Amino acid sequence: MGNVVLILEMSKINEMKNYYAKQLLDKNIPGGMFAAKTPACMITAYKSGKVLFQGNDCEKEAGKWGNSSAAVSNNKTPATKGKSAPKGNLPSGISGMSAIGSDEVGTGDFFGPITVVAAYVRKEDIPLLKELGVRDSKDLNDEKIVEIAKVIKDVIPFSLMTLKNEKYNQVQQSGMSQGKMKALLHNKAILNVLEKIAPSRPEAILIDQFVQPGTYFQHLKGQSAIANKDVYFSTKAEGIHIAVAAASILARYAFIQYIDKLSDAAGFKIPKGAGAQVDVAAARLILSKGRDSLPSFVKLHFANTDKALAIANKKRS
Repeated sequence: MGNVVLILEMSKINEMKNYYAKQLLDKNIPGGMFAAKTPACMITAYKSGKVLFQGNDCEKEAGKWGNSSAAVSNNKTPATKGKSAPKGNLPSGISGMSAIGSDEVGTGDFFGPITVVAAYVRKEDIPLLKELGVRDSKDLNDEKIVEIAKVIKDVIPFSLMTLKNEKYNQVQQSGMSQGKMKALLHNKAILNVLEKIAPSRPEAILIDQFVQPGTYFQHLKGQSAIANKDVYFSTKAEGIHIAVAAASILARYAFIQYIDKLSDAAGFKIPKGAGAQVDVAAARLILSKGRDSLPSFVKLHFANTDKALAIANKKRS
């Protein structure tokens, strides 16, 4: 599916909204002005002035509103500067390659699951994702992550793996390290994306490094399928290839959604992280739903569990 982004004045966007009046969708888009759908194109306009055209007729539809100098199209391959690899054993020019990026969220959070996303970004789509604001999710607040994720999830192929708290606690208590859990999730997500994009293949697969490569592949021993061709590892990989940044945003988006579900189940807002505020929240959960409720909400082996129990006991006495 093709994609084009135009940057337009508000007056032009309002003109577009009137033009597509009969094709407007009743769709709530964070940061959005309107969404419309023609037989062969989806149009989404944002308050930032960006308008995204998606579909087989995206270039034709976008051409009604702007010229190529204001557009970023997936049919235009960006020029690469041929710089040497940013670090380690990464191939030269990796940032401009068609690549799968893989990243995870939630490993340091007491509440909530681990979410891992692998995402494929073709070199032709790199300018589009940059235009849509894709960058490291750590530099974005939750509202912006949700806004960007809702757009890019329909633009790039990706796979989400969610390790829920119940399963996490079960495998952790059986002796599996968090590192092995993450390796298994990354491998599965990457394999899913490779299957989705076949027969195309990425020029590189970049994993945000959480363990040495040798240990990563050791964790995968015995698996029926292992993605091991053109696989690279780097810390801070979100700044090396935009595919990792996109994966980071989609993983964070899934984590935010899951925390919202836990909040609904708990009856109060669940905090993120592993600081003192989660100890208080877990103690509140224990007092309202009992200690047996914890395994479906938290990672039990964190030190926060004992702290929460101590707070709850103190409040009871």
